[in-house]
Amino acid sequence: MTATAKERGRPRKFDRDHALHQAMEVFLDRGYDGASLGDLTTAMGINAPSLYAAFGCKEALFREALDLYVDTAGPRTLDALGVRDVTARAAVEAMLREAARRFGNGRGCLVVLGATHRTADNEAVFHDLTERRGQTQVLIRQRLKQGIAAGDLPAGTDIGAVAAFYTTVLHGLSLQARDGAPRKQLMGIVDCAMKAWDGLVPA
Repeated sequence: MTATAKERGRPRKFDRDHALHQAMEVFLDRGYDGASLGDLTTAMGINAPSLYAAFGCKEALFREALDLYVDTAGPRTLDALGVRDVTARAAVEAMLREAARRFGNGRGCLVVLGATHRTADNEAVFHDLTERRGQTQVLIRQRLKQGIAAGDLPAGTDIGAVAAFYTTVLHGLSLQARDGAPRKQLMGIVDCAMKAWDGLVPA
C-alpha cells in the first residue's frame, strides 16, 4: 500500500478549536435553546458521540463557546472602559460605539441573547449569563468611580443609576441589532444616550 493510500485511510484529525468556534457561531445565531444537537454537530463536522466525548454535553459546550466569545469579542467593547487619559464620559461613549459597530452584524451579543428565558433545561446557563451581564454593570460602575477620583465626574454622581442606565443601553443595542437595526441606527441610539449624560450627572 502506498503512503498516499495509507493517508486516505486514516481518520481526519479532529480540530477541537475549529469545532468550538463553529459551535459558537451556531449559538450566536440561534441561542442556547434554539441550537439543536443536529445544528451543532453539522456545523462542527462531527457526530453526537464525538461531541459528547470532546465537550461532555450541550451545556458544557455552550459554556466553552461562551468563554471563547467573551475572550475574543467581549474585550473590544469592554476594553474601551479602560482606555487611559480620557474622561469617564468618553470611555462610556467609546464602549457603546464599539458595541454598535460590533453588533451591526445583526446577531447582537451572546451574553445578552444567549438565553433570554429561564427554563428547566437552561436554568444553569441562564444564571451564568445573568451573572456575566451583572459584571458588565460592575465594570461601568468602577469606571465611573475612577472618573470621580480623577475629577472629571462630580462627587455627587449617582454612579449606580448611571451605570444601570448605560448597561441597559448597551444590552438594548444587542436586541435592536438582532431585530434588524442597521449600524447607522445603532449609532443614533448611542447619540441619544450620550445626550442623556448631562441629565444623569450633576453639574
